[in-house]
Amino acid sequence: MTKILKDTYGRTIDYLRISITDHCNLRCIYCVTDNISWVPHEEILRFEEIAKIVRVLVEEGIRKIRITGGEPLLRKGLPDFISQISGLKGVEDLSVTTNGVLLHRLARDLKQAGLKRINVSLDTFKPERYKTITGRDFFHQVWKGIQTAREVGLSPVKINIVAMKGYNEDEILDFVRLTLEDPYVVRFIEYMPVNEKWNDNDFLSVQKIKEVIESVYPLVPIDGTHNNGPARVFQVPGARGEIGLISPLSNHFCGTCNRIRLTADGHFRPCLFSDTEIDIKTPLRNGGDETVIKNLLFETLRLKPKQHHLQTISAPKCHRGMWSIGG
Repeated sequence: MTKILKDTYGRTIDYLRISITDHCNLRCIYCVTDNISWVPHEEILRFEEIAKIVRVLVEEGIRKIRITGGEPLLRKGLPDFISQISGLKGVEDLSVTTNGVLLHRLARDLKQAGLKRINVSLDTFKPERYKTITGRDFFHQVWKGIQTAREVGLSPVKINIVAMKGYNEDEILDFVRLTLEDPYVVRFIEYMPVNEKWNDNDFLSVQKIKEVIESVYPLVPIDGTHNNGPARVFQVPGARGEIGLISPLSNHFCGTCNRIRLTADGHFRPCLFSDTEIDIKTPLRNGGDETVIKNLLFETLRLKPKQHHLQTISAPKCHRGMWSIGG
């Protein structure tokens, strides 16, 4: 019989997000703080340690796995690790979230390793604006990576846009048009308060984004068919692609949250916006067996909060940056 994991509030927990590195080759304004301190290499979980944890969690009921960072494509040996995870019985969905800078080099290897789909962060189509938002001049590499991902057969290719006033709100319709002729899944994500740079004036609600789109294109809600998670999914009639709207602040989805996280330095984190963490690296390196891993998993589920308490005004920040927690 297939096991099912439940938290204290009766939610089914079947989704694990794994950060495999805190390092990143971009410096996005909504993510990286002014005072970055990288975790020492020896404190990062080794791939064999992560694989051991994953095997136990899959046996207990985890079915969906997403590899994140930092920037996961920076980690050497990623295709081999993907191959290990994709071959586990019980893993129904395995994906990677990347900034896309190195994707044109690794897309084929990732596909051959068993990866089916990928999410790429891209907040603008304008190279100069991309440089302003990310601190790096890599727009053309990212766009080449997105195209390469399609060419090698990764599907769907999802494009994640953090929508912000004064930065890229004028490009909302440009991203929508991308779905008209190509089968991309374009997802607009509300700007979240994950560091001290948070500014309420930059916040753009999903409702406002939807109004901008519907001023030009009708949107038809569709049933989720591509592991859409928290996204409400729509389609312009006749379009090949889809549009997702993700609202962690204005209309949070805590009541249906199905995920826990594993940080690169070896901590279970039951909620992105709670600083509660459970150390698994120390007991693992002290010889902890499968029973120890299971007990720490159950403790993580016990500590998972009913909901986060973020508001769009004076929102509390995480003590860790997003690059450290895992996107």
